[in-house]
Amino acid sequence: MIYSNPRFLKSSVPRRNWKQAHRKMWEWEGYGQRIYRARSPLGGNGQAFGREAVVWKVEFPPAFRFAPSSNVLSSEPKFKSILPMTHLEIGLSVLGLVFVFFLVLPVVNVAVSRLARERLPNRPRVKLYDFGCVVTAWRNADLARGLVRSILEQPYKNCIVYLVADDCTLDDWDIEHERLVVLRPENPLNLKIKSIIYAVERFRRPHDYVVVFDADNLVHPQFFSELNRYANAGFKAIQGRRVAKNLDTLYARLDALGEFYKNYVERYVPYLLGSSAVISGSGMAVLTPLYCAYLISPEVQRGKEKGRAILQEDKILQNFILRQGYRIAYAWKALVYDEKVRDARAATTQRSRWLYSYFQNIPNALGHVFRGAVGFNWNRWLFGWVTLAPPLLLQILGAVLVGALAWNTFPRLAVVLGVALGLFALNVLLVLQLSKAPAQVRNAVWLVPVFLFRQFLALFKMGNPQKNFQPTPHDRQLDVDEVLKD
Repeated sequence: MIYSNPRFLKSSVPRRNWKQAHRKMWEWEGYGQRIYRARSPLGGNGQAFGREAVVWKVEFPPAFRFAPSSNVLSSEPKFKSILPMTHLEIGLSVLGLVFVFFLVLPVVNVAVSRLARERLPNRPRVKLYDFGCVVTAWRNADLARGLVRSILEQPYKNCIVYLVADDCTLDDWDIEHERLVVLRPENPLNLKIKSIIYAVERFRRPHDYVVVFDADNLVHPQFFSELNRYANAGFKAIQGRRVAKNLDTLYARLDALGEFYKNYVERYVPYLLGSSAVISGSGMAVLTPLYCAYLISPEVQRGKEKGRAILQEDKILQNFILRQGYRIAYAWKALVYDEKVRDARAATTQRSRWLYSYFQNIPNALGHVFRGAVGFNWNRWLFGWVTLAPPLLLQILGAVLVGALAWNTFPRLAVVLGVALGLFALNVLLVLQLSKAPAQVRNAVWLVPVFLFRQFLALFKMGNPQKNFQPTPHDRQLDVDEVLKD
């Protein structure tokens, strides 16, 4: 009997053996097969297989003969569609691969970075660079007392502090020093970038570098000495390492956990691999001419008019620096102590602002990836992928949802996503160990779902940034000596 048309296997056995019967017929023929997804025909004894199943389509040569069997249909079954994959499967596959990529990317980067070492060039003569320190305080100048003292008491003396007391009362301010300039704008500025511009325009002398701090920060006694090492190595932009100055609440510990992870994965590792560190928002030093060019850039000028709807100034700054062709160094030992959120409301507000800024920055991140690939610029290419990675909530939630949807239709994808999530979780634990995070922070990792829930709520507050985005409240007045003791 000659079969010149495709024939399909008819199952006369229970469904659990259907795939085995297909494999058996495939082995009989020995020809290259193609897998189609289609609605299965009626099986033996008249039973119907109601859901989609994999069917082998067998292509016979024109003169191929074999004995007919009860497992071969004598007529062509009718199919609703013979497309190799449905649109749902294609969509799930693309989304799944995207999430797998961003879950595995930090794992690969951390593994490769373990083979890299930081090498700063040795200079025969060390220059003591001049740093202009801008401290922005909004409605609470007293909060900046600890920071101002920690800067003025540094062994490194070639710096001046410019405290911008925006909408603040200074009745109780009693710190006076020859290297301290207190600025009080006549009209409230109500925006950090405006306070920075206000200070830079009133520099006493032309400083080599501009260093920006938040009022709640504190600096380690060797902070400026470390910055000076990197400045002598030729870096135009240097990011210090921010660490928590308080771990007194659950949310503070969870916030610190995220900081430890981001410091290592988004700053230290890219820098070791020859790319740039992501800017934190404070504790960074930038060459003064470069920083002044950033302040007059179109994005900053537009942002001055938009208020809180502006892309966060740290994102604008890092994008500007990379477009100029420079790297952002990461000074691991230049410690900046930062106050962490203490309650759920502050955590939600802070994450809303960060999520909003992430989505705004996606075009810039894609631009770095594209221009880095076209121009063979490793610095921009890797930095683009690092900044394009979704926030923790979106990565985990997205991977879980795609895996759940793919479980019945595309189980292999679900398994791959599960493996990627497992590797990601192990990488988080490894990073905390490599960062030497305190035991309080490491123990808080089991409560990360609580923090993810607050981030989920933050998604619903991104719609009106002018209304919902308020500065994170800070009220802990500490000296650096108290933090160093802890």
